[in-house]
Amino acid sequence: MTLEEVLKTGRIRGEAALTLFDSLPTVDLSSMRGTWKGMELRTGHPMDGMLSATGWYGKQFLDEERVHPLLFFTEDRASVFPVNPRKWPSPAIRGPLGPHRAEVETDQFKARLRMTEYRGKLSATMIYDDWPTLDVFRKADGDTVLGLMDARGMVAPYFFVLRRDAGAPTP
Repeated sequence: MTLEEVLKTGRIRGEAALTLFDSLPTVDLSSMRGTWKGMELRTGHPMDGMLSATGWYGKQFLDEERVHPLLFFTEDRASVFPVNPRKWPSPAIRGPLGPHRAEVETDQFKARLRMTEYRGKLSATMIYDDWPTLDVFRKADGDTVLGLMDARGMVAPYFFVLRRDAGAPTP
């Protein structure tokens, strides 16, 4: 099964997602630079749907030290802004971030990009500053990566797709 086939439905079993992830080539750090639009893959994970329900846009990698791990749409969806992962999800937020933006927005970079070994392969990995969490990336094509979130205490990984967005709204 290819990632493009999976994207038609947006759903895949967790075991099949791991098999697909393992089949893809690794990603180098320079390939991750830019702004990326995200899409969740539904695997039955407890986090399924949480990001999209609150207006998630994607991620931004300026270089290895300057990473916005969470970008969200503004209420009018005309632009995006970076969110502090420590403040999201807020118990007060039950839908798009709109009026709660001030509670979660940050101008600080909240992650770094490094090469790490995961499941036997060395690949670009986003490391959150304040969480014991890694987002590991594998290459689907030059502008698409499959991401896997692995966090301490998480029973199974959470999967998402990032597509490079050259015309992305800037934070």
